[in-house]
This record gives sequence, structure tokens and C-alpha cells, in this order.
Amino acid sequence: MEKSPDAFRTISEVADDLDLPQHVLRFWETRFTQIKPMKRGGGRRYYRPDDIELLKGIRHLLYDQGYTIKGVQKLLKQNGPKFVIAVGNGDVASMEALTAEAATNAPSVEVADPDQVIGRAKVPSGRRFFGFGGEGDKAAATDGANLSKENKALLQEALYDLLECKRLLDQVR
Repeated sequence: MEKSPDAFRTISEVADDLDLPQHVLRFWETRFTQIKPMKRGGGRRYYRPDDIELLKGIRHLLYDQGYTIKGVQKLLKQNGPKFVIAVGNGDVASMEALTAEAATNAPSVEVADPDQVIGRAKVPSGRRFFGFGGEGDKAAATDGANLSKENKALLQEALYDLLECKRLLDQVR
């Protein structure tokens, strides 16, 4: 019998769905405060659909994009769980909206470290293809001070186009 898409899932169901061991999910709970499964008697965990979507986004960033736990924590802090969910789903429209919302809500303070800017185009390092706030080769990073707002917008658009292409290719595989 198949469960409803809105039904809560046990840790074993989520682990099977994400192709991860259960202990990894328990570990992630300690590292990502946004993951809050409901716990019932005996400490059994039940994951809500939003929890599962967030776990999928985290898994995608860690395993497919090569981010570190610290890098994903930074993304969650800067952009929130909805952004990570959108990245995991390849939902470019939501990513753009959430990035624009974060930019308008952010205080207008000069960024001390230009490598912390979300969406900065960088030379890929290792398995990372997109520079969403991750640590990268600082010497190879583009100097944001020399880019016009128009060029930055064009780079951001290219980044989202590449994300969508990757999502489509992953679906075909």
C-alpha cells in the first residue's frame, strides 16, 4: 500500500528514499537545526514532507555539488531552508525569487569577504559546479568590484540556466 504524499515517513522510509543510511540522517539532525522530525514514544522519528524535501536539498548539495557541511549550513543561514529545498528540486524560479527576496531584505552593508556573496561566478573546484556561498579558490574568484550590476545580473542568470540544464540532464539519466 502506497502512502499519501502528505503522510509522515519513518526514518527507514526516508533513508531508503534518499539512499542514505539512517545514522547519516540522525547525524544531520545534529548539524542542521532546520531538520526537526517529530519524535514519538520510544524516540521514533517521523519526518514531515517539508523535512524530506529539505533533506533532499541537503543531500544534493553535499553529495552532488560537493559542498561541505559548513557550506550548506552557511547557505541555510543566508537563504533559509526554502532556498535549499528549491536547489534540491532544481526549481530555478523559486531560487531566483528567494535570492531576490534575501537581497532586498538584507541590510545594505559592504560585504567584508566577496567570496561570501551568493551566486558569485567562480572557477569550479573539485565536484562543486556552482558557487552558492561555498569556499572556493580565492585567487581564481572574480573580483566583484570590477563587475557592473548588469554583468552581475547576467552571470546570475547564466548560473540559473546552468542549474536548470543540470536538473534536466539528471532527470534523463
